[in-house]
Amino acid sequence: MSKRSFSIDSLALIFSIIIFAQLLVYLIPQGQFERQPVPEHPDRSVVVAGTYEPIADADRVRTMPWNFLVSVSKGFASAQGIIFLIFIVGGVIALLRASGAIDAALHRAVSKLGGSPWILISGCLLIFSFGSYTIGLGEEYVPLIPIIVTMSLAMRMDAIVAMGMVWIPYGIGWACAGINPFGVMIAQGIANVPITSGWELRIVMMLAFLVVAFHHLYRYALRVQKNPESSFVAHIDYSSGFEAPADVKFTRPRVLILVVFVLGVVLFVYGAKAHEWYINELNAIFLGIGLIAAMLSRMSPGDTSRTFIKGASEMTAAALLVGFARTIEIVMADGQVIDTIIHSIAGVLTNFGPEASAFGMLVVQTVCNFFIPSGSGQAYVTMPIMSPIATLTGVPQQTAVLAFQFGDGFTNMIVPTSALVMGALALGKIPYGAWVRFIGPLLLKLFALAVVFLVASIHIGNWLNFHPAMTGS
Repeated sequence: MSKRSFSIDSLALIFSIIIFAQLLVYLIPQGQFERQPVPEHPDRSVVVAGTYEPIADADRVRTMPWNFLVSVSKGFASAQGIIFLIFIVGGVIALLRASGAIDAALHRAVSKLGGSPWILISGCLLIFSFGSYTIGLGEEYVPLIPIIVTMSLAMRMDAIVAMGMVWIPYGIGWACAGINPFGVMIAQGIANVPITSGWELRIVMMLAFLVVAFHHLYRYALRVQKNPESSFVAHIDYSSGFEAPADVKFTRPRVLILVVFVLGVVLFVYGAKAHEWYINELNAIFLGIGLIAAMLSRMSPGDTSRTFIKGASEMTAAALLVGFARTIEIVMADGQVIDTIIHSIAGVLTNFGPEASAFGMLVVQTVCNFFIPSGSGQAYVTMPIMSPIATLTGVPQQTAVLAFQFGDGFTNMIVPTSALVMGALALGKIPYGAWVRFIGPLLLKLFALAVVFLVASIHIGNWLNFHPAMTGS
């Protein structure tokens, strides 16, 4: 599921940016671009390059100093579709977890792959990356850490290898996600590109990143097997605390629940491509999956209701963060300064070409994820700025979305402001410094390959059908 656990620091930072945006309204000259509707979607528009004009004094708006407080309600109203999606999907995932289907499937898969290190590592990389690629799984992986640590220790590997088998594919799956409703679909909606478009190429990229990850992780695992003292956690006591859970049986109802879930995902992908389905239809499909899961697991109506409400309530932090993040754009749009900011940044980036612009977007998104550990929240903070800049600097909108995904996803493996990262490390008894020592070199490799993909998407994206016609770029 989405990155659900947030500290108050994230919300405090977002609100500070809202206040800062209000101050910019009084400091930055007002101006605007002409915008034209997207042919296939008249309700959406894109900026027209070369049309920026300062707003005359007589036409300037005067916002009240407390407008940022009024704009919070507007931000929540504007992001209501995604907020409802977050609550509904959170509740449904809780029903799936309560049925035991997800945990049983993951445990079954991991146990079947335990024959040899390379099979276990490659299998885990594929399974966990696919979960993140499709519906943004992440928090669901945390309880598996002690189990996989146990398996790694039994195979004379260490907890770092176990953490890598779970958390590396989690980050790569988010970075290359094709239908993740909490990341790529939000960014694509803001960038005016078809929802779920480009998923085929994103799978290819994900596999390339997984090959790099496998080489890094497997080489370390072999080194630890040959010399246990070379382990980054050789000084940690792992003699207790790593037992398997009681009920992970792969029963017939749980198999049927997983089949229903997969069919639901396939149905949505088809509907999004053939009939332009989006949030309302996705909500309907997930609600249907949840109801069928409850019936197959023989959950009573009362338990179903309570489980759904509990799962939805756990998403409150994520939903709040999205609403407040959306407020930033509302404040700047009300003050008519957002186009001035876009014009100024684009004026600098156009001097360096689209490749440098795409790289700059990757840097911005990477830095932002250290402060906003939420894929959906980060999309609403950054994409309203990055999407128009992409149009003005010759960067395809899909490339701008990809820069967002790479910047958000890869740092999911290491960002210390994420409760998921720190919680997973705690379960594996892995010091943060030891994890950084292991994962740091891999991140350098992944980001280097990410830059290659960004540049390639600019030049051969059309040939690969990665730039749908409605981008407007």
